[in-house]
Amino acid sequence: MLKLDSRDLEILKVLTAEGRITKAELAERINLSPTPCWERLKKLEKAGVIEGYGARVALKALGPHVTVFVACELEGHRAEHFQAFERAVREVEEVRWAWALGGGFDYLLQVVTRDIDAYQRLIDRLLEARIGLARYYTYIVTKPVKGSYGPPLDLIAGVE
Repeated sequence: MLKLDSRDLEILKVLTAEGRITKAELAERINLSPTPCWERLKKLEKAGVIEGYGARVALKALGPHVTVFVACELEGHRAEHFQAFERAVREVEEVRWAWALGGGFDYLLQVVTRDIDAYQRLIDRLLEARIGLARYYTYIVTKPVKGSYGPPLDLIAGVE
């Protein structure tokens, strides 16, 4: 685990809010000269703390869509069952996020499709693929209430 100091944490806070900020502007915002700021940024990238950069797309602006959370239970619980399911899910474009869970369900998937019919066709494909999906529970998102693109850094990061 990489030890972060308050400057590293500030870099991460700024980048999670404004990923397109210039290096010079980033350095100014965290009150550091450009070269040391750039070196810290490279260190964070190399250590895997920063996994990548991307745009936040407003799906509503592109057209109708539905976001669905799917709680999944598998038929079997041996390593090969989990591996087969995970391999298959990674290949499904509509599955935007997938988490393995401890507790009642085995996985939680976040799925985005054009409409409910497209979602049901996706589920039918997963069931027909025989990837070990025994049961699934569908939770349709009716409206977003809160969204955050970065983790609660102050609560998680061990700062020196």
